[in-house]
Amino acid sequence: MKKTLPSVAFCISLVTLNFSCQNSPTTGQVKTDTVYLKQPEQVRIVDKTLTAEEQRALTPDMVIKNLKEGNARFIKNDLTTREHSALILDAKMGQYPEAVILSCLDSRVTVEDIFDKGIGDLFVARVAGNFANEDILGSMEYGCKVSGAKLILVLGHEYCGAIKAAIDNVKMGNITQMLKNIKPAILKSQDFKGEKNSKDSVYVEYVMKNNIIHTIEVIKAKSPILKEMSDKGEIKILGAYYDLNTGEVKFLD
Repeated sequence: MKKTLPSVAFCISLVTLNFSCQNSPTTGQVKTDTVYLKQPEQVRIVDKTLTAEEQRALTPDMVIKNLKEGNARFIKNDLTTREHSALILDAKMGQYPEAVILSCLDSRVTVEDIFDKGIGDLFVARVAGNFANEDILGSMEYGCKVSGAKLILVLGHEYCGAIKAAIDNVKMGNITQMLKNIKPAILKSQDFKGEKNSKDSVYVEYVMKNNIIHTIEVIKAKSPILKEMSDKGEIKILGAYYDLNTGEVKFLD
């Protein structure tokens, strides 16, 4: 799918090193050594966006595999090199992304980065608490039914401020109305054994995961288009969350 160029092993002979700062007593010559630097075994360079043919050839499972592999590279700080000027020009006539990602607003969750993706690879919708309303659903329908994306991924994250605010029943301007979309996840979490407050990180994580599950239920219940595509195997609708401690994206069963 991505253009991969083989790396060229190379070495650089560095400046001659004088370890004794004096001539050798036996030869009268300066002691020298050569240091070799090597590139990584593979250098991934991407200068083309996905084509319609490449997108059609993808399956939902292939996209999931691609995202997991990209996240593994992100964790290892082994990101793909992208020629952004070339990608901008290549993408101007059309787009054929792999997936739709519904993420929280949180600035610590940089969606393209954590999956090692770039221009033209993903549709990304963001809203605090990663819930699905009519606008988000319409965007997802466009991304999948019209533009051919093969996966919808609802992406939550640890230590989510929107989840904490919903637990604390925060009242503030339009935030009050927004948090109502997260309240069903709190109801789903009534079986939690322990203190149910925003200071308990285990409880917050439990609500966060239930919020992902609830959002998936909303997508299937309120979008017949997406549910039909899912039932036919044309797309998959999954949940995952981002671990702020490690950078790992953990997929929910």
